[in-house]
Amino acid sequence: MLLQWNKYAQRLGEKGFKIMESLLLINDPVLNGTSISIELPNEGSKLDFEKEMHGILGHLRGHLHNHDITINVIVNEAYESKRSYNDQDRYNRLLEINPNIELLKTTFGLDLQG
Repeated sequence: MLLQWNKYAQRLGEKGFKIMESLLLINDPVLNGTSISIELPNEGSKLDFEKEMHGILGHLRGHLHNHDITINVIVNEAYESKRSYNDQDRYNRLLEINPNIELLKTTFGLDLQG
């Protein structure tokens, strides 16, 4: 199920629907029988997700050969508030993504303090 979920998200990203792709990949959905639960950070993202829910359901039902699959969206407002990053945390994350950030920082004598 997770493989097909990720394939669908990737296909959306390739078509330019980056927000929808990120909603699908925000965390791994949980499968319980034929019910899939996905946790989203707020009501706005839930509304965006629900616009695309028929597409993902059709994809999953077809590829998994199971027409009983349902999706349950859970809004967890606390999910987003757990992310309280300072400048150093953001820099470390960017450094993980692209190590060339360190070269940029040293070349131009940049500092994290404002």
